[in-house]
Amino acid sequence: MSPQRAEAVRVAAPGGAGVSRPGLRGREAELEQLRALVEAVRDGGEGAVAVLLGEPGIGKTVLLQEAVSLARAQGFVVSHGRAEELHELAPLASLASGLLHGDPPLLARTDFADLADHHDQRVWLVERLAQLIEERAADTPVLIAVDDVQWADPLSRFALGVMPARLLSSPVLWLLTGREDPQLYGQGPRTTTLALRPLSETALAELAHDVLGAQAPARVAELLDGAGGNPFLATEMLSGIAASGADGPEPPERLVLGVRGRLAELRPDTLHFLRIGSVLGRAFSLADAAALCARPASTLGAEVDEAIAAAVLHDDGDRLLFRHDLLREAVYADLAPSVRRALHREAARRLVATGRSSTDAVPHLLKSAEPGDMEAIGLLGTAAQDVIAVMPDLAADLSVRALELVPPHAPMLFDVGERAIVALTRAGRYTQARRTGDGLLARQPSLDVFARLQCVLGDTLWHLDDVHELTRRSTAALAAVTDPVIRARLTARQALARSRGRDLGVARETGELALAEAERAGDREARVLALWGLGETALNAGDCAAAVEHHTALSVFDTAFLPEEAVARIHLDDFDAVRRLLRTAGDVPLRPAMLIWAQATLNMGLGRLDDADADFVTAERLEADLDVPGNLVNIRVNRGLLALLRGDREAAREHLDVVRATVADRPNTGNHAAHQYFEAVVADADGDHTAAAERVRSVQRDHPLLRWRLLRPHLVQAVRIALRGGDRNLAEDLAAQAGEHAARNPTVPSAQGTAAHAAALVTADHQLLEESVRILLTGPRPLPLAAASADLGRALLTVGDAAATPALTRAYDIYAQAGADAEADRIRADLERATSPGRRTRGPRPRADQGWDALTDSERKVARLIAAGHTNRSAAQALVVSPHTVNTHLASIFRKLAVRSRVHLARIVLAEDDTATATGG
Repeated sequence: MSPQRAEAVRVAAPGGAGVSRPGLRGREAELEQLRALVEAVRDGGEGAVAVLLGEPGIGKTVLLQEAVSLARAQGFVVSHGRAEELHELAPLASLASGLLHGDPPLLARTDFADLADHHDQRVWLVERLAQLIEERAADTPVLIAVDDVQWADPLSRFALGVMPARLLSSPVLWLLTGREDPQLYGQGPRTTTLALRPLSETALAELAHDVLGAQAPARVAELLDGAGGNPFLATEMLSGIAASGADGPEPPERLVLGVRGRLAELRPDTLHFLRIGSVLGRAFSLADAAALCARPASTLGAEVDEAIAAAVLHDDGDRLLFRHDLLREAVYADLAPSVRRALHREAARRLVATGRSSTDAVPHLLKSAEPGDMEAIGLLGTAAQDVIAVMPDLAADLSVRALELVPPHAPMLFDVGERAIVALTRAGRYTQARRTGDGLLARQPSLDVFARLQCVLGDTLWHLDDVHELTRRSTAALAAVTDPVIRARLTARQALARSRGRDLGVARETGELALAEAERAGDREARVLALWGLGETALNAGDCAAAVEHHTALSVFDTAFLPEEAVARIHLDDFDAVRRLLRTAGDVPLRPAMLIWAQATLNMGLGRLDDADADFVTAERLEADLDVPGNLVNIRVNRGLLALLRGDREAAREHLDVVRATVADRPNTGNHAAHQYFEAVVADADGDHTAAAERVRSVQRDHPLLRWRLLRPHLVQAVRIALRGGDRNLAEDLAAQAGEHAARNPTVPSAQGTAAHAAALVTADHQLLEESVRILLTGPRPLPLAAASADLGRALLTVGDAAATPALTRAYDIYAQAGADAEADRIRADLERATSPGRRTRGPRPRADQGWDALTDSERKVARLIAAGHTNRSAAQALVVSPHTVNTHLASIFRKLAVRSRVHLARIVLAEDDTATATGG
């Protein structure tokens, strides 16, 4: 039987349904699982992921194609793409290969063009892509199939790692195939992994009957042992048997006959053409192959026709494709390594000569370039710059490879090395960047090169939190530098490092010098660094107005720093301006994790504890997506403090465990302060007041507590801990710091009110407590007002003053509304004593863990919007929050309501609204 006849074999699937593709013998169970997934997504309206794993030829692609056919028959819109081995540098190429094709295509080309305009923002791009898919899935279920994911470009791989979880509530089925490499595939919720194993003897016998008919020779089963249960190899062997009979070479040679034997019968020119094509990849253009063959494309018709007739190639109308990876690999393996390398080098040269991008040429360079290849070094560097914003790890790999190709004493070594340091730092590979830089410095470059290398290493050291080394190196480099631009950048780096030091006056002077030098040099990077250093210094010094001035200038100059301006304004109690900033942040798709952090900090200040917690969860997820958890300690400390306000000590300890592990992995002074304060609060809650006070003292060993911006809203709590721990000196020190901070910020109500409150606790002065309440009533922060009102009420209660009741009532109402149940319960006991002895005051109803009553107010708003047909994006616009935050709310809603799809959610919301209407609620 010919290979073409074998292609037409049909196999009956369980249940009597006809299977329209070959190679499915022995895969009936897997096919039924895929059929069930397609039907579940169609009927349940929920997302799912299926991953098919196995060696080449094991049947992954055939199963994927069958699933695609099943989905189309069920009304799915289908994106069917394939990752190509030599296309790993083209951002989003693997996903785009399917998204823009099909009948109809999943995405319009105009939508994709809009994405391409923002290709340098990974998180924004993937979120926008998810929004487009979500909107399409609102009308019809979607299947996104990607074959050979092991070769996916990094941006597609990033998207495939993030989007399935993002779209779990939409009817989107992801179907991925790849080789046995578990590191490439995340095992998220609703993921079905099908590891395809070799075919059984029974399946092989059925396959032999399909190909050879009832007259299959007796030796076939023995010969098929050489295929190892691989259906593609078995089919190729059976085709060879059909062509030449069962008598002949033994199994090893028979295997060669099945896969390569047909090639031996081809004309030498056709075989040469196929070898050229194998260098270009599984899919290649005739024009590229013709260029490598040094022949006009018009003269290759006979070779193309013969390769197609031999079932080695297939013509899809745009490109020529090897019919299977194993065929391409068999041809490619026949090339001698030196010939292979030379052909890849020639392919790269031809692609560049014909105007193709570096992303087309560089994969060939990676397989062929040798030390001293200056053209390759240049192209690798260009490609790294092209992809650094969106695929930083790939850019780092390319930059390192370029550096490896530079001869040890070549003049370009330091320029290439500098770019490698930048790329490695951008990719978060800080230790490797530092090691690379130190290796270059060990070669004793000229003074100017020494200064330039230390300048780029400054960013590396900053991310490593090694500010002492950053200060030392920048000082040494400044003594050697002559270039005014490098001098300005080094001075700015020095200012940024000194913002973490003890002498903030010197840090401010250094920042002002750096800004003047940056303006004289006309250098944008130096100006950004100088403004950043000045803003950090001012904020650390507690000069909130100056911090806002510098950070506002910085965000106007570079919108990526808008979150820093927002946080600075939060310290100034300028919450209205922060709201305006965050409303416009959607137009600035930069640093989404930091924008969400600013939103969370605002919600903390506003006493919206549920919203703040959701924001912190979102920020942590976004940082995890990018694998840059720089803010993890602060996020978990805040979440732990929120948990204690609610009375959830178990959750607080879980957060503390994460903080301890993170600090152990990446220690720095700032993390030490946040960590130790959190330890203090937990110890205090457990009744170990002595240990709690010691933890607060440990925060102050490097700097005063108020130096740490995260801890400023908690100073009154720190004073209480000191007093309960019997350390009056510590309490007085903390109160003095609050007074100094208030003097620096005379227009900030929270600074003034906190200072009065802290002093009142130390001196037991009722009038200061009254002043604190009066001041805090003029500000935007309810929780400090509740704390001051509670202390005032308790103080008045001890002297029998009737004014205790309204003060305690105010505190109770604020805490109850915020969801700070633990604080509300404590005040309730005092309030009962203040009203009438023995009288019970009804406390806030404990929130359920599951069901509609478990939802927060924000979650109920999101649930109603989604049930009404809103997408995450339109719901976010309605609520004036980020789509990322809506996604976090939606995940929590689904967990609490035990639903898996938007359809199910809509039913529950409708039922709840009907119940509320019926009961008058």
